[in-house]
Amino acid sequence: MTENKILGHEEIEHKIRRIAYQIYETFVDEDEIVVAGIVSAGLTFAEKIAAVLGDISDINITLCEVTVDKVNPTNPVKTSLPESAYRDKAVVLIDDVLNSGATLIYGVKHFLNVPLKKLKTAVLIDRNHKRYPIKADFKGISLSTSLQEHVSVEFGEEENVAYLQ
Repeated sequence: MTENKILGHEEIEHKIRRIAYQIYETFVDEDEIVVAGIVSAGLTFAEKIAAVLGDISDINITLCEVTVDKVNPTNPVKTSLPESAYRDKAVVLIDDVLNSGATLIYGVKHFLNVPLKKLKTAVLIDRNHKRYPIKADFKGISLSTSLQEHVSVEFGEEENVAYLQ
């Protein structure tokens, strides 16, 4: 199977910064934003966005780790914060790749069980193969791929890269 680089380090860094600014513009009137990243690459992506948000705004950023069983997404979603920590707050749910939409929609469903001020979603890559009625409010790129192709995002110490395999 061949591997094609779709995004290099500089491109991913630019998209992280752009998405952080879009989130800031959307939540400019908020005192606090809960940035919820789906384990594993989604959480790393969320951490990077939260770091930029902290640099460009004075909004209090709370990071939340979200665990969704990607094999069986109907299993209960777990978060690193208690519900009281995001009740009546603005939340951004973040993942690296939006493929079928299952992971993101079950993550959204979890947060909808609690009253929120606002809920938005962000992804680095939207593959446009959704089986569920979910969209990314903020996205790095939209990528039309075949169902046989796989997109992987690697966040490293020195370099970030996204591949199409």
